[in-house]
Amino acid sequence: MIFEDLQTTPTAPELLDTAFSRAARAGRSKHGVEAQQSMLQTASNVLSDNLEYVVRDWPDFETVDPFYYELADALVGVDDLRQHLSEVSWAGHKTHELGREYIGRLPKGDADAARKIRKQGFARMGSVLNEVAEDLEAISEARDTLKTLPDIDPDAPTIVVAGYPNVGKTAFVNAVTRAHNETAAYPFTTTGINVGHLERDHITYQVVDTPGLLDRPTEERNEIESQATSALSHVADLVLYFFDPSETCGYQLTAQESLRADIEATLDAPMLIVCSKADVSQEIEADFYMTIPSETETEVVGDTPDVVIEAAIETLDVEIELPFEE
Repeated sequence: MIFEDLQTTPTAPELLDTAFSRAARAGRSKHGVEAQQSMLQTASNVLSDNLEYVVRDWPDFETVDPFYYELADALVGVDDLRQHLSEVSWAGHKTHELGREYIGRLPKGDADAARKIRKQGFARMGSVLNEVAEDLEAISEARDTLKTLPDIDPDAPTIVVAGYPNVGKTAFVNAVTRAHNETAAYPFTTTGINVGHLERDHITYQVVDTPGLLDRPTEERNEIESQATSALSHVADLVLYFFDPSETCGYQLTAQESLRADIEATLDAPMLIVCSKADVSQEIEADFYMTIPSETETEVVGDTPDVVIEAAIETLDVEIELPFEE
């Protein structure tokens, strides 16, 4: 995932403390005007290098996959983040320029005058860092938020599991993949996008459970949820929509049907209908009537999760890409 390797963003006080501490050590190894010059050069280099690294550490959003772009925009606002990075980039250039400027102003042979000029240079650098202190904090917060995004490969064949809460979506993902997500008999038990993986014929498939995004109508989603839902349109190759006709999930069948139509209009991908909890009710037209086996059941009614996922994979009909051979 493109954001997981982002390094911790230092605060303005941390950068100033590091720069001035290293400058003091550099100055102790020299004398007179030369010591002041070394201190200015060191502080300027430390600040400009670290500020520029903060900016370079981030990917170029012009080349970021649309899926991750929209998720990032939903969570932190890409334009705002770009502005913060631009301010920090300016500060990097400015501290470099200040180092050159104040080194050029150092007098020859007058250590006391040189010390005063060096202090003036340090004060100007400190002012620059204070100007971008809030920008650094905002970048740090954005980094902490985006590092928690799910690791989804936009190029891998992806099956999105949708439906109202408590219809068996997470239990299904756990059953057919290597994921081990929390399941419980109450709504909204999961609070983020969960991703599981399975492999067939040397092809890795992603199965994405999307609680909080595709489990309630558009009008009930906030702006962030709506934009994150839009992001899924870039990776969804097939949708498995789960109905609970028994309505033991807590939602009427009419509401579940309305949500299905909403998702079908949002995600430009084929959809298969799964009647979950088929052991309780099958009063709906569906492609599959599924029961998720449990340790207490002696007989499974209808299809198993394995049958459903194999049918989904067959519907996708993904061909493995072989190296070009002449």
